[in-house]
Amino acid sequence: MFESLTEKLTQVFRKLGGKGRLSEEDVREGLREIRRALLSADVYFPVVRELTERIRGRAVGEEVLSALTPAQQLLKIVRDELAELMGGEAVSLKLKGQPALVMLVGPKGGGKTTTAGKLALHLRKRGRHPLLFCADPFRPAAAEQLGTLAEKIEIPFRGGGSNPVEELRAAVRESPKVPADTIVIDTPGLLPGQGEALDFLRELAGIFSPGDVLLVLDALVGQEAVEIAKTFLPLGTTGVVLTKLDGDARGGAALSVRYATELPVLFIGVGEHPPDLEVFHPTRMADRILGLGDVAGLFEKVEEVAGKELEEISQKVRTGEFTLQDYLEELEALRRAGPISQLLSRIPGFGRIADDPELERELVKVRAIIQSMTPEERLNPHIIGASRKRRIARGSGTTVQDVNRLLSQFEKMRKLMKQLGKKRKLPPGWEQLLRENPPGL
Repeated sequence: MFESLTEKLTQVFRKLGGKGRLSEEDVREGLREIRRALLSADVYFPVVRELTERIRGRAVGEEVLSALTPAQQLLKIVRDELAELMGGEAVSLKLKGQPALVMLVGPKGGGKTTTAGKLALHLRKRGRHPLLFCADPFRPAAAEQLGTLAEKIEIPFRGGGSNPVEELRAAVRESPKVPADTIVIDTPGLLPGQGEALDFLRELAGIFSPGDVLLVLDALVGQEAVEIAKTFLPLGTTGVVLTKLDGDARGGAALSVRYATELPVLFIGVGEHPPDLEVFHPTRMADRILGLGDVAGLFEKVEEVAGKELEEISQKVRTGEFTLQDYLEELEALRRAGPISQLLSRIPGFGRIADDPELERELVKVRAIIQSMTPEERLNPHIIGASRKRRIARGSGTTVQDVNRLLSQFEKMRKLMKQLGKKRKLPPGWEQLLRENPPGL
């Protein structure tokens, strides 16, 4: 996510960080580089102009905090202004009415149907009772696609007939029986010049007055998102969902759409699977763009899918009972939180490691080795001698060297985690250790 922009901005601050103090010329040169980086990231030009002017206004003559170097102070200013540009604070759905209606609109191919399923799952995890409704009479397979997705995530589904307005009225009336307190409405994707579909959306919005009308935009379209958004603003759009942000190396849409449309970004799509929808936090996103990571987001993601298991493992760590079986369970829990590359990308300084394709392959190898051990070997790895290592290597399709490496990594990690459990802080050298042994952490 934003790899290209992050790399360029990181280079700017790395260069400035090598200076003891910054002259006005240093600041001007830094701003020129930031401006170039933003333009190359396909950020809307008026956004770039205003952002750099706001940074310049604060950077020139601003008092440098005693605890920070001038370069760090400039970094803080850029971070604050990026966050403010993207909205400052996270914005929630209104969810007005009984049932609350959430209508998704957007251009064809933007990912509305997939987002409808993701949003329904997101709402259910937070205690709501969603129902998915197909209001797309123009695409023959629309109802089938949404219905299949609804079945997969076990969410009630309605709609798909020839009269979406009457069917939606019926769904609203019958919602207490389902039961459903929120109806997520998937609508036709618009093509340029498709007036009939736009008229239908106006009719639907006019009749039902949904409390939330979310514009679903593909982040990969860059600053074109600004022009696309203008088509949908008359529908009473209340917010934006940016999809495919995991594949956006530039960041133009994320940085442009809030400024240009005055609509808050509520959610971002970060993958293809139903759980891959995240609340959009402007400050956290600014941190990620600047290569500062998103540790809070990482903790939330892991807590959501694997909090209970990892808490049990944490208790074992504190008492020194951490075993290879626990290590395997930890790996499985973390895999449910997403690819290891996505998790590591949220840790400051680990962006390059996260992009290494060997990570996922190494993780598969680690799992295979542990799964080839007997229960006794997982609980007592000190009993694994030469003959056992050869057997484990054969069973896992790896080498004895791979087995030795895993056992060495595990012992280092066990000591690190035991120290962390007791002292509640990472010991000296922890970052190097994690760089050398990222899988499973």
